[in-house]
Amino acid sequence: MESLYTWLEALSISTFIRESNSLWAFPMFLFAHTLGMSIVAGGSGLIDLALLGFWPKGMPVKPLERLYPLMWLGFWINLITGSTLLVADASTRLTNPDFYVKMVCVVIGTTVLFVMRKRVFGHPELDRAPVPSHAKMLAWVSLACWFGAILTGRLLAYTS
Repeated sequence: MESLYTWLEALSISTFIRESNSLWAFPMFLFAHTLGMSIVAGGSGLIDLALLGFWPKGMPVKPLERLYPLMWLGFWINLITGSTLLVADASTRLTNPDFYVKMVCVVIGTTVLFVMRKRVFGHPELDRAPVPSHAKMLAWVSLACWFGAILTGRLLAYTS
């Protein structure tokens, strides 16, 4: 595994991110990663809180489905910037358990996004009946996953 880490860290993009003093290097990638996470976790959090009842009475939840393309944009920004930040410091990140906890949270959170769009927003009675208990359960899981992803992502900066 050590040779894989060495190879990843020797890539020109890795060296640029890690060693350049340019604002276009580490600071910009970290900013973009933070921005992407705020879009995906923030959009998801808004939907989750609406499904949990933190939404004005009588106001439909269905229009929040329009946030999905924006959340997917945030996800792709995170995938690209996160992968780049990862290879720049592979030997540290890939040996840290916090990284794997973060990835589990992201995978589950992303899966919940898919399931929620299909099962909750695809339900014809979404705004005509009380929010089903399975939708509320998905919302709690989603909140926990994105909170966990953000928390462990920040811990990576301090435990590596």
